[in-house]
Amino acid sequence: MLHLAGGAKRFGHKLLFEDANWLITPDERTGLVGGNGTGKSTLLKVLAGVEQLDGGRLNRSKGLTIGYLPQDGLTLRGKTVFEECLSVFAEAHAMQAEMETLGDRFATVDPQSPEYDEIAERYSEVSDQLMAQDLYTLDAQVGAVLGGLGFGREDWARQTEEFSGGWQMRIALAKLLLQKPSLLLLDEPTNHLDLESRNWLEEYLRSYPRAFILISHDRYFLDVTVSKITEVWNKRVWFYTGGYEKYVTQKTARRDQLASDYKNQRDRIEQLEAFITRFRYQATKAKQVQSRIKELEKIERIEVPEDEETIHFSFPQPPASGRLVCEVSGLSKRYEPKQILGDVNFTIDRGDRIALVGPNGAGKSTLIRMLSQMEEPTTGIVRYGHNVLADYFAQDQYKVLNPDAQMLDDISSAAPKIATVELRNLLGAFLFNGDDVFKKLGVLSGGERNRYALARMLVSPANFILLDEPTNHLDLRAKDVLLEAIRAFTGTVLFVSHDRYFIDGLATRVFECEHGGVQVFPGNYEDYLWRKGGGPDKVIAAAKEMQRASVPAIELPPIAVANGDGSTGGNGAGLATNGNGNKPSASPIKKLNPIKLKAIQDRVRYAEDEMPRMEEHMLALETALGNYVSAEQSQRQQSELANLRKQHETLMHEWEELSTQLEEQGATV
Repeated sequence: MLHLAGGAKRFGHKLLFEDANWLITPDERTGLVGGNGTGKSTLLKVLAGVEQLDGGRLNRSKGLTIGYLPQDGLTLRGKTVFEECLSVFAEAHAMQAEMETLGDRFATVDPQSPEYDEIAERYSEVSDQLMAQDLYTLDAQVGAVLGGLGFGREDWARQTEEFSGGWQMRIALAKLLLQKPSLLLLDEPTNHLDLESRNWLEEYLRSYPRAFILISHDRYFLDVTVSKITEVWNKRVWFYTGGYEKYVTQKTARRDQLASDYKNQRDRIEQLEAFITRFRYQATKAKQVQSRIKELEKIERIEVPEDEETIHFSFPQPPASGRLVCEVSGLSKRYEPKQILGDVNFTIDRGDRIALVGPNGAGKSTLIRMLSQMEEPTTGIVRYGHNVLADYFAQDQYKVLNPDAQMLDDISSAAPKIATVELRNLLGAFLFNGDDVFKKLGVLSGGERNRYALARMLVSPANFILLDEPTNHLDLRAKDVLLEAIRAFTGTVLFVSHDRYFIDGLATRVFECEHGGVQVFPGNYEDYLWRKGGGPDKVIAAAKEMQRASVPAIELPPIAVANGDGSTGGNGAGLATNGNGNKPSASPIKKLNPIKLKAIQDRVRYAEDEMPRMEEHMLALETALGNYVSAEQSQRQQSELANLRKQHETLMHEWEELSTQLEEQGATV
């Protein structure tokens, strides 16, 4: 669809990339990554036709349509949200009007005339195009996309200008998804989405019928949506197969190979230079010297870019609080005429790392402000425990900074005991490099000031930190610094984040805000989703069903038994399969020898005896997880339960195969 050949682009005097070659196919599903300032967004703009190349060419196939979403800056006005989204189907509505006109002309034109044939041909052509666009479901398509991106039905009739910049970008994204262009180019599409909307977008892109390229700083989002990673690195464009995790592994191997090639090339260059220096003035060696000079001139020098500095920051540990950090009783909040939260009750213990989740408007930010005691509840109490020192990071934390303060001076005043070099390293991790640290805070953008406010918080933490979307405006490197710093933190953390990787790497409990209440779930986000999907109830129901059917529910060691030919068979199953692992449909059933048959029967019987004990163990773990004691104990219980679930799934599959074998043999346990 799109072919970038020898592409080069500069930003002022800085070369972003050169000799970039990229063949983009109709099934492209690519994540575009690279360090800060390497030119990712610029490359995306080049592909979109928003910016021009300084060198090379970009060839497009005929009929290609491109939809481009920038990071921000789009403003819509003059229509309702629903009308704005429906406007992307203007061509379809125009074709519908044309069909009506053509239908009217049928009645006035002689059926035997050439004009009648032309009208009929055009009518058929337009009808086919409308059929392909599914004209009669357009309203339903708009509703589905708006709902997925977090717009309630009450929002559909509101004017677009009533919405903030982040919601305006959601509307722009909705329009692109409804257009279904041949190639979607999305620059940080998840920046303005909550967790539920991100999950919906993941599923949408998984089933998207056309090509897309996206930039994202969300590892999980990349892993589940793309099948290829394209990296802008070392002024070139590099390609990797698989998601983000595979890219990290492959890049390490590629860099090791580049370093090896560089060393080999340097060795060869030194050999050539040494020979030339030694024999330059010997007439008998003139031919050999000239040969080596030519070889030296032809060598294309390998460049190994400097490694990005790895930042390891450990902020000062706070004084210990009491075991009980915060107790919430009968909490409610009302903004007339709407009740946001009602009768909320929970406790937070020392060492908890709590992820606060829920749909937009469910009250997450309201709750975190009340927990920080920045806002009073309508009813109920928020009570801190012994020696609790709380600190709150708001989404708009930058508003409380002194705009006239210089960045390095300001952070030094907050942490006078930390060396300047460490503070500059920390600021570098949050993308403030070189002379940036001497800027006044007032000249920074909103996103930059928010990043700085978060870095400032890390150098002098309290023992109870409340963070409202701290990962906004952070790239992958800065998120890793923040994640590792909080993991090493000995205090208590409650946070709102829309980054799945960040939540899964940090949370020991999940608090869900929904329908005016707060429900507490032990474990990380994966455990939360499992329980929301009926996890414990499904395990109990499956266990009861297995018990009725005498299905084994434990993992047994493999059994090696003698076959009739003296060989041994693994697993004791002796399954009749073809080369693909499937049972042949037409082949006669081969009778198993008595030894193997007895081994299978013993295995199934033993598993059925162990089934009640395994079920009791799983139920006991579920009960224990519901009665929270400490973060460490919850993690141990989660790990044990996860292993049991895997054993259960594996053994269920094995039992089905063994049972089938016994039935085919006409045998019973």
